Amino acid sequence: MEGEEFAVGCLLSIKTTLGDEFEGQIISYDRLSNILVLQEGLESGPRRNIRLLKANYIKEFSLLRQDEDPLDAKKCFLDLTSLQAREDSAIRQAEADYERFGVGVTSDAQNLFDALSKTLPVRWDKTVIVVMNEVRVSSPYLPESVSGGTPAANERVKKVLEFERKRMLTRGTSQ
Repeated sequence: MEGEEFAVGCLLSIKTTLGDEFEGQIISYDRLSNILVLQEGLESGPRRNIRLLKANYIKEFSLLRQDEDPLDAKKCFLDLTSLQAREDSAIRQAEADYERFGVGVTSDAQNLFDALSKTLPVRWDKTVIVVMNEVRVSSPYLPESVSGGTPAANERVKKVLEFERKRMLTRGTSQ
């Protein structure tokens, strides 16, 4: 399977060593890694199935025909607005996820933060857990470490901490 047989645009019928059978058009072939990039079927439009296949897994194949380059820029459709929206969403999610991780805190502190975040709005202020923008929980993150906020909010946070500490002890995750 050399040269012309892996030319971009070739439409192949392929049987793999794993028992898969499909038709695909070669989009690209990387000789170093011996990987084919194939577009399955002949559908065109904004959505396509792409398969990466290590050439060693090809049991047999037949050349159906040579077609045009499937990545011809004049025929490709990219919805840039949709791509930009997906990128923006992924960046916002990554930033939100990043904010949820405490820096320089123990795994117990992170577990308590995660438990509090299930029912209450929380954020980190360095190594202090800030709950509802008013109650602060400092290291060692015990009920006695809770300060600020209304008495009701303070009590609620203390109860959640007590419950989570007991749960962590029964699971054996606390040190």
